[in-house]
Amino acid sequence: MDTGEVRQGDAEPGRGRAPAGELRLAMTVLEGAQDIVTVLVGVALIALAVALLGAAVYHFFKAGGAVASRASGFLDQVLLVLILVEIVHTVMLSLRSHELHPEPFIVVALIAAIRKLLFVLGNQVQLSTPQFALFLSTAAVFIAALVAVRRWAPFTEGRSGSG
Repeated sequence: MDTGEVRQGDAEPGRGRAPAGELRLAMTVLEGAQDIVTVLVGVALIALAVALLGAAVYHFFKAGGAVASRASGFLDQVLLVLILVEIVHTVMLSLRSHELHPEPFIVVALIAAIRKLLFVLGNQVQLSTPQFALFLSTAAVFIAALVAVRRWAPFTEGRSGSG
């Protein structure tokens, strides 16, 4: 039976596991590369969010038509920017702790669900009752998940452990 233990003398010379120093160096290099890529992703997402927000403001004030119809498109774009900002927040948390936290993902999903619901309702699309119920229940599930994570997740930096 193989217990997974590595005993001295098991590996042939020149084969098997890398020495601990080489492994630490490889891990350090990989973590540094991961951090660089993570920062670049964050910068790209911020640039995209700024461009989308600028375009949304420009089109809101320059486009013709009723303010209500322009506001619907503007709100859709602003919520998309908010999603990007939340993803950047998630990237920053990952960069700081090298862990993934569920809360930012739930917030992004909740914003996306609300964005879809507002976009459909704002464009006065006719929805069947089951479709409308599905949109509402999706948002409700994400709200419940967010409450559950905030209530029962272990204490994290930036928020109190009380619920």
